[in-house]
Amino acid sequence: MSTTTDSPRHASLPLMVLGHGRELATERGVECPGELPAPSDPGLVERARAAKAALGNSVFVLGHHYQRDEVIEFADVTGDSFKLAKDAAARPDAQHIVFCGVHFMAESADILTSDEQQVILPDLAAGCSMADMAAISQVEDAWDDLVDAGVADDVIPVTYMNSSAAIKGFTGRHGGTVCTSSNAKTALAWAFGRRGGLEGTGKVLFLPDQHLGRNTAVRELGLSLDDCVVFDPHKPNGGLTREELQAARMILWRGHCSVHGRFSLEAVHEARATIPDVKVIVHPECRYEVVEAADEVGSTEKIIKTIAAAPAGTKWVVGTELNLVRRLATQFPDQEIAFLEKNVCYCSTMNRIDLPHLVWALESLVAGRTVNRIEVDPDVAHWARVALDQMLALPGETSKD
Repeated sequence: MSTTTDSPRHASLPLMVLGHGRELATERGVECPGELPAPSDPGLVERARAAKAALGNSVFVLGHHYQRDEVIEFADVTGDSFKLAKDAAARPDAQHIVFCGVHFMAESADILTSDEQQVILPDLAAGCSMADMAAISQVEDAWDDLVDAGVADDVIPVTYMNSSAAIKGFTGRHGGTVCTSSNAKTALAWAFGRRGGLEGTGKVLFLPDQHLGRNTAVRELGLSLDDCVVFDPHKPNGGLTREELQAARMILWRGHCSVHGRFSLEAVHEARATIPDVKVIVHPECRYEVVEAADEVGSTEKIIKTIAAAPAGTKWVVGTELNLVRRLATQFPDQEIAFLEKNVCYCSTMNRIDLPHLVWALESLVAGRTVNRIEVDPDVAHWARVALDQMLALPGETSKD
């Protein structure tokens, strides 16, 4: 699975106001050799429509919010990763689930759907750099370090939905839970409650996004920045002393989102200086200082709902993936929506799912071939399901990430 690469620089406006001009430097992130249709094929849209019609109810196409418009056009449902996986599970009549997202999302869909259903990822190179920052061997070694430091018995692991099935399985085996960006506060409160609550001695190992873990613990649960340490898997003992591990309440894995991690405090200040009465809304995967400076913070679904509910004339700069921000600007033309950075900030691995790959996957199914099926090892799937079920049992659980 590949990691993301730097997005191309946008050289015009300091803040890219959406709906004006066009983007010449979009990042496709793929080559189209072999059986894949050429991206220049003028008949791709009709081919996708024909293949989907031929498959009928046997295929169910899921489209993540960060996908390209050309792919979203053919999605039966759109949403965030866990919502889409649950949507797939609610369609047992669909033999083929085509997940237009990234690898960890397709894994979750495979875990939650029946053995008779086949989950397909149109391009296997569509990974997630954040999920790739926590390899199972690294996490198991880290747990051994916690054992050696004498703190493992006090630790409950919590992993973000944006993690591999193997990491979800690890979390389930060690009595932890999965969380989304919507219910991270509830998940952390539950985990601390397993070890005496916030006033106790319990700790959380939070995987793999340090920013979501820090933002939730400090801003929503009232812990301090000093209660948080960052575990670096590339350093002995995570780069931490035994005393630091013993004193910490939040042990944050050294991982981040390659898109949301790029938003800066300087960009927030620039937005306020150049756009009168602007409101800044960002995702909680952004860095702590960016989240602190924003007017609104929330999951992808919350960002969409907040903008949808705002009155005409509201001015926004939005700190999340660019495909979604541009779509919001189109959907709500009576508001002024700009992107919170100078640089184009697509999720380059998400963008590997393009129309040629979708057409190839659908036409292969029409021809009786299943390509790029995602299958999670049964033991891993069992323990990952344990962790996911624990999340579903949390008070007021929501399905948005």
